[in-house]
Amino acid sequence: MTIVLYLLVGVGVGLLSGTLGLGGGVIIVPALHYLFTSSEIPSAYVMHFAVGTSLAVILPTSIVSTYFHHRRGAVLWSVLRALGLGILLGSAAGAVVAGSLPSALLAQLFGLFLIAVAIYTFFRPGQPDNPGAMPGLMPLFGVGGLIGSLSAILGIGGGSMTVPFLSFCGVDMRRAVATSAACGLLIALAGGIGFALAGGFYAEVPAGATGFVYWPAFLGIATSSMLVAPAGARLAHWLPVILLKRLFMFGLLVLGLRMVWP
Repeated sequence: MTIVLYLLVGVGVGLLSGTLGLGGGVIIVPALHYLFTSSEIPSAYVMHFAVGTSLAVILPTSIVSTYFHHRRGAVLWSVLRALGLGILLGSAAGAVVAGSLPSALLAQLFGLFLIAVAIYTFFRPGQPDNPGAMPGLMPLFGVGGLIGSLSAILGIGGGSMTVPFLSFCGVDMRRAVATSAACGLLIALAGGIGFALAGGFYAEVPAGATGFVYWPAFLGIATSSMLVAPAGARLAHWLPVILLKRLFMFGLLVLGLRMVWP
């Protein structure tokens, strides 16, 4: 029954990510937080396993997404190289920091993030009329470090931060989304490895887990989400996405408030 629930979470991730363009972490983390609460996962580390497993799931989906974006020539590899080192170091540091935080605090931080994403996406502006220029190497390194550390702590691919930043710098939205997918690959790689290693220091790992990565959940969610994602992308072309997005944002607000004030 638990495997079926993981598969259903993956279906939701694939459909909603493809339809609404939202990263899977905003769905995976609260879903796993709920499922892990009544499982063999140690109660003191429920959020750690939810975040670590989310990052592991994001890795294969980011690889596939980056590959197809690259084939269309949409990934700005020069920008990725400038952001990349900061992202890798920030993600690794974020995983270490998250491992030392109480599970309840992590849940509250993620709840606040969900509320912020819901409000931003509901009122999301278009690309600015007078976008700025791309910063230099050191500012990009700093931005990459900030995005990487926050993404690893929250278990997300970073798209909700990377896309607005690149758009503000004047990058076309399609290229911003494509480059963000490649950034998500680095976040998931460094953050996932960091959580897998950190778990051995902070918790007694249950069967089926490596550190804070729980493999049965990873396999169920990753498999179904990758199979269903193309259907989500097709749905985006004929469903009333604005209505769906607003309903989904309401759901994020409810989830966020529930995690902040359980």
